[in-house]
Amino acid sequence: MTLVQLEYLVAVDTHRHFATAAEHCFVTQPTLSMQLQKLEEELGVQLFDRSRVPVRPTEIGKEIIAQARIVLAESKKIQEIVQDQKQDLSGELKIGVIPTLAPYLIPLFITSFLQKHPNVHVVVQEMLTHEIVEKLKHELLDVGLLVTPLEDKSIKELPLFYEAFVTYINPNHPLANQKSIKPDQLDMDELWVLNEGHCFRSQVLNICNRGGGSASPSSNLDYKSGSLETLKRIVETQHGLTLLPELSVLEMPDSKRQLVRLFQEPQPLREVSLVVHRSFLKKKLIEALQQEILAALPEDIRNRKKEQVVPVG
Repeated sequence: MTLVQLEYLVAVDTHRHFATAAEHCFVTQPTLSMQLQKLEEELGVQLFDRSRVPVRPTEIGKEIIAQARIVLAESKKIQEIVQDQKQDLSGELKIGVIPTLAPYLIPLFITSFLQKHPNVHVVVQEMLTHEIVEKLKHELLDVGLLVTPLEDKSIKELPLFYEAFVTYINPNHPLANQKSIKPDQLDMDELWVLNEGHCFRSQVLNICNRGGGSASPSSNLDYKSGSLETLKRIVETQHGLTLLPELSVLEMPDSKRQLVRLFQEPQPLREVSLVVHRSFLKKKLIEALQQEILAALPEDIRNRKKEQVVPVG
């Protein structure tokens, strides 16, 4: 049994296709298949059900693959020990970030991070929370930026900051005349929310103490959106209101900020964290990322304490 064989094993499990796995391992498919066959012969078990499309691991295969991932992660730590000794931050850092965070947080820190660490190649991908978690588990991402808690034992959460929710209100709405808003004043029939699948949607509904809700208020317009920026434009041009994360209003022009209303204390908050797999690698890179994000935040957000965090689910 070799580390190379374990890498091929994990690759097939990740991509569920022999040809694609071979391509990502930079070998031919016959080479990969032959090595996996040797591994199966040595272990005396079948690791994959090749009759199914996409290919699936057998029950014993799942257990062996899980252990293979641990072995490979531990072996890679040897390289990290050497890199840490050199104090040289380099290599690739793959970051997954949720859409309600990416356009507002990434621009705050990415330029300074790249300037400080010119030998690091950063890959940022926007995706939903469940996609980030799945890719972390399959080692297709190094770290995620999302809203917690997730209550997933395979994932380690590193809380960064607590971001307030704010309301964004059409100027003709009655609540626009108030300086601050109470959650119980929100009417689901007037509230524009994101599509299913966004954790931000779930939190908005929790603030309103509702378990469901449509994607748009009662009207002759039914707009299903995955973008907060789109919901802002709908509020401005149509009617009703929506909820936004605090970072999204920092760069708003004064004309738009006039439509923003804060919640009365205690403000509902969301916990934003770096998340990694329990056996994560690239610790120094992720620590550097953490420090850069915190340094880029406005002081009041950076120093805010955990108070009224809205549940994600």
